[in-house]
Amino acid sequence: MKENAELLIGGNPTTRVSLNSRMGNRHGLIAGATGTGKTVTLQVLAEGFSKMGVPVFLADVKGDLSGLARAASPHPKVDERIESIGISNYHPQPSPVVFWDVFGQQGHPVRTTVSDMGPLLLSSLLELNDAQTGVMYSCFKVADDNGWLLLDFKDLRAMLNWMGENAGELKSEYGNIARNSVNAIQRDLLILEQQGIEHFLGEPALLLDDLMHVDFSGRGIINILDVTRLIQNSPRLYATILLWLLSELFENLPEVGDADRPKFVLFFDEAHLLFDDSPEALVDKIEQVVRLIRSKGVGVYFVSQSPLDIPENVLGQLGLRIQHAMRAFTPKDQKAVKTVAQTFRSNPALDIQSAITQLSIGQALVSVLDNTGSPTPVERVLISPPESRLGPLDAPERAEQISRSPYKGRYDQLIDRESAYERLKQRAEQMNAQQSSQEQESAKTTTKSSGRQRQSVVEAMVKSAARSIGSQLGRRFIRGVLGSLLK
Repeated sequence: MKENAELLIGGNPTTRVSLNSRMGNRHGLIAGATGTGKTVTLQVLAEGFSKMGVPVFLADVKGDLSGLARAASPHPKVDERIESIGISNYHPQPSPVVFWDVFGQQGHPVRTTVSDMGPLLLSSLLELNDAQTGVMYSCFKVADDNGWLLLDFKDLRAMLNWMGENAGELKSEYGNIARNSVNAIQRDLLILEQQGIEHFLGEPALLLDDLMHVDFSGRGIINILDVTRLIQNSPRLYATILLWLLSELFENLPEVGDADRPKFVLFFDEAHLLFDDSPEALVDKIEQVVRLIRSKGVGVYFVSQSPLDIPENVLGQLGLRIQHAMRAFTPKDQKAVKTVAQTFRSNPALDIQSAITQLSIGQALVSVLDNTGSPTPVERVLISPPESRLGPLDAPERAEQISRSPYKGRYDQLIDRESAYERLKQRAEQMNAQQSSQEQESAKTTTKSSGRQRQSVVEAMVKSAARSIGSQLGRRFIRGVLGSLLK
């Protein structure tokens, strides 16, 4: 790839708008109402980064993006758009794709360990209050201090249960661990278990390097995480997985400084789920990571219905802005349109506020960063047609793609090595065996002691009777009846 390559986003008969590869790690936003073309725009950007040699990760919320793995079919509307924009080098072609799925059905399984996920993300996922969050942090601290690995879901459950049973002994070192808080966390974990979290927590854990490869031709691999089931059943778990990935990249990738292209690019669809009802501490962490992760060469692109779904401090860091049509049926909608229009750099030839509501499907308002990092005046353009298929693969096509994956067999078999659950189970068995042994020993001691006591009582009775009965007959009677008992 040449330095400072251009990723064509779209154009019109007089203007073409492209993203400079050097600005690819300055993040971006794709926004617009349902059905206005956001998915196609995401597909175009993913293809463009892949052709630059940049690996891509994206979440597929509807299953539509699997078509990236197949070349586009000829279509009159595609030809019309190519001619309208003035594209001369359009070549239908597939992109190199690897499929992933938390449940291991639509792609390779995606897992991480409880330890790697950390107490903050788990507390946010479970929507814990301050006291319960404190218990979660204590859980990780106790496990670390004892050398107990927290790997999978049952490790976490066992650890919390043990802490509740031993809260009195732990209090002096780890603070108050209220049994009510532990019980509340366990109830929340039962709910998450029904939503499938046990599939995500475990080993083998996903290696970040496996998301960041290029193929033999130098194209970046596009990693597609199927999240259709997560969005339906557990949108909060979906958001947590994306935040975990972002956090892992930030913590593990080295600084790269200014580069001619990003090292890795992520697309987060349904981005509002990352921020809805999230605690302030987590939102602050997201803002910090988004601000700093670009120095690691990572670009983050949010996809949502409205820019107002993104916190202002995060929104201000998004260099690329692609705005599809917004609806303005209510006063609230009209106010949102006005606010969004004010976030663009003005263009004297364009009424931004009116244009936002008049855009047709496939049209968008686009502003990129120039070579100095400043936003360009907004332009109204047609989005370029993707060179890959619009629409999903069928089941046999997906299965064939998965069978040719370089990671076939690497993550399919679950590993269950010794960790907190097994250690605590062994500890409980040892304590039960020790207690059983003590009870048996105590029973034997009691039996011996009781026998000596009975013998002493009988002897005393005999001696007392012998002293009290002085007659010869009485003595014969005592010897006859009790004497045989003492032999």
